[in-house]
Amino acid sequence: MITYTDDLHGVLPEHLGGFFEGWPKPPSPETHLRILRGSSHFVLAVAPDGQVVGFVTAISDGVLNAYLPLLEVLPTHRHQGIATELVSRLLAHLGDLYAIDLHCDADVQPFYESLGLRVMGGMGLRNYAMQAGRNADEK
Repeated sequence: MITYTDDLHGVLPEHLGGFFEGWPKPPSPETHLRILRGSSHFVLAVAPDGQVVGFVTAISDGVLNAYLPLLEVLPTHRHQGIATELVSRLLAHLGDLYAIDLHCDADVQPFYESLGLRVMGGMGLRNYAMQAGRNADEK
């Protein structure tokens, strides 16, 4: 049975393998753990063996706005409602904020619409040379 948590206690890099599918330069599990620690909010989906099988992150000012940069479920655990549960739990936690935004590809817009989000315009910038993340000693 999958459990959901917003606590990193006991989560080690070895519990975070297999994410960032298809990324040319994916963050390492160690960097992934740093991403979770640096997020203002996150929810993890955890298998009975302790392996993290899904996660969602948010960055928020805690007053008005939040941005959801990452949502992933391991390929072996997709189509089981895990992504829906992850996002629903995070939205419930952030629900009293004015704006909750994210950017996504058009093919996943129906998923987010099913959770109450609306298609809106947006802008972005990508530095693909840094796709694997900053080193731990860089700020």
